Amino acid sequence: MSQILEIEGPTPRQLLARRAAGHPGFLIGTTILSILVLVALAAPLLAPHDPYAQDLTQRLLPPVWAETGTWNHLFGTDALGRDYLSRILHGTRVSLLIGLCAAVGSGIIGAMLGMLAGYYGGRVDNVVTFFISVRLALPVVLVSLAVVSIFGGRLWIVVAILSLLLWDRYAVVVRAATQQLRSREFVTAALAMGASTPRILLGELLPNLAGPLLVVGSLEVGHAILLESALSFLGLGVQPPTPSWGLMVAESKGMIFYDARLIALPGAAIALTVMAINLMGDGLRDILSPGGRA
Repeated sequence: MSQILEIEGPTPRQLLARRAAGHPGFLIGTTILSILVLVALAAPLLAPHDPYAQDLTQRLLPPVWAETGTWNHLFGTDALGRDYLSRILHGTRVSLLIGLCAAVGSGIIGAMLGMLAGYYGGRVDNVVTFFISVRLALPVVLVSLAVVSIFGGRLWIVVAILSLLLWDRYAVVVRAATQQLRSREFVTAALAMGASTPRILLGELLPNLAGPLLVVGSLEVGHAILLESALSFLGLGVQPPTPSWGLMVAESKGMIFYDARLIALPGAAIALTVMAINLMGDGLRDILSPGGRA
């Protein structure tokens, strides 16, 4: 009596785990971003000094690697005598908070508009497409500058403005994906069972859109961080004395030829964070694609 051997293949989760483990860009980006998140959460414990405390007798002290540097201020101090390492550590919290909140807020707006356009089509699709075209015609930086100059540069105002200006990519991706999913069997079955439209959108379509939303959201976090840094550099973002990397660069731009580390350190922090987020986002795109990408 012949025996039939059944060979079970890897489960979808195991396949995703294998792709993630074999993707160096994703591993590097995730590792760096995880460290930055831990630094942001533990900033009050890691910071050696109060990031807001000013001491003009200790202003512009050199970093520890300079000839006259001291271990009391590893990265030296700024023009107001504030410990630079402490401000950079606390700036991690500000940048990641703004980037994450802006990405979530814009994701909610873009995902809902994209699902409505892709599911209903017709006039609804035309209206949403019109709004997407209008949004793409607006220069994000100029609109942000105008709105922030009117309402101020408080933290949550910056988050709200970025959320209202960064939803277009979500809408475009979700609209295209929803147009493909609305004719699938599970949607037809839900309609046959009498499911309501909100139930189909939120219970059937949204879980299947998690992959594309996660990829777009990871990239939009880096975009939001860069925009916040640009606004703070121009003096219309997060206001002093809040430790923001863009604001630190703006406060020190007059010292670029005399003490370049005041600009190089927060600039390197911005570059490292955005690079890590982009590496992770590109890795997620490759890992979550149906056939995988090299």
